[in-house]
Amino acid sequence: MNVNSKHRRVSEGSPRRWRGSGALLFAGFVLAGCSGESPPAESTDADTLTRRQKDSLLSTMPIPGAGAVGKALDAADKAEERARQHDTLG
Repeated sequence: MNVNSKHRRVSEGSPRRWRGSGALLFAGFVLAGCSGESPPAESTDADTLTRRQKDSLLSTMPIPGAGAVGKALDAADKAEERARQHDTLG
């Protein structure tokens, strides 16, 4: 038996054997990702903040666009106050 033919047979058989295992592994990852389990019950303070509180914290950070977030929050506050004033008129 030729040494090269022996190695060739092993290398030809390996991809077929691993191809099925790879498909099963991929299917397992997909099923695990789609299981719909809720996140752990452990909660941090950041998880309990409202969207408004998170945006308010973000507006004070030295990152690009943070000032725009603060201005948007101020505009929303002013619009809410105007709506509240209009509600009390009638």
